[in-house]
Amino acid sequence: MTLQFGWFVGHFTLLLCVLRYSLSYITFNAGSAWAAFSYRTAFVAAVATYGIVVYKAFRAKVKPGAAPANTAITLLGDENVQYLLISLVWLLSRQIPLALLPFSVYSVFHVATYTRTNLIPTFQPPKAAPAGQSPGAAKPQSGLAAAIGKFVKEYYDGSMMLVAGLEIALWGRLFLSALTFSKGAFTLLLLYTVFLRARFHQSTFVQGAFGQFSARVDQQVNQQNIPPVAKQVWDTVKSVLRQAVELTDVRRYLGGAPQTADPKKSR
Repeated sequence: MTLQFGWFVGHFTLLLCVLRYSLSYITFNAGSAWAAFSYRTAFVAAVATYGIVVYKAFRAKVKPGAAPANTAITLLGDENVQYLLISLVWLLSRQIPLALLPFSVYSVFHVATYTRTNLIPTFQPPKAAPAGQSPGAAKPQSGLAAAIGKFVKEYYDGSMMLVAGLEIALWGRLFLSALTFSKGAFTLLLLYTVFLRARFHQSTFVQGAFGQFSARVDQQVNQQNIPPVAKQVWDTVKSVLRQAVELTDVRRYLGGAPQTADPKKSR
């Protein structure tokens, strides 16, 4: 019963809850008590898993006697802290089914990786190395472990691009809610905009998803049957967004140098 096992149980619980909620959603019972329980429990599990990761990172990164301000900046700059905070937001706010999907994709890969590296070797120990094989050589994996490893390797990047697209789509969903003056929509939109801005700074996948979206819109507005005013409006929107990204870059105010995001950083 280690923290890592608790982390695995959290991700596994999240997937089970999302599956149960999905069944309610597709059968038009999203308002039922079971659906509400599954939705909230999924985000309780998300808070628990990211809380474990943040706790372990805090012990490893934060030096004793560090100034509180520096500690806060260090923590807020960690993407796991950002996911912990946004999962708390979803837990405490009204149900938005789309918010479950990015967490679900992450959980699929975390559960798969833990199963391959911890559970399968426990219940199905690797076979003895062939005679003559060097002691440092990797031991043969079971067929299931090899299949999981192949799945993670082949689909990781594509799945992270999917997560980035879902996170951008979720912003659009919140923006539409704000336009209709739904209760609490502006607060949610503001909080999520801060989160997505941080994701854009840290994730090459989010940057790539925004780039793909911009390229698609460019292609559409440059068609001959599209009025010129549409292109002018889109160019204005892009200019405003670029300025907003520059103005909200905290490195400008902290004097930090640009950092390269690590696309495979564990969450």
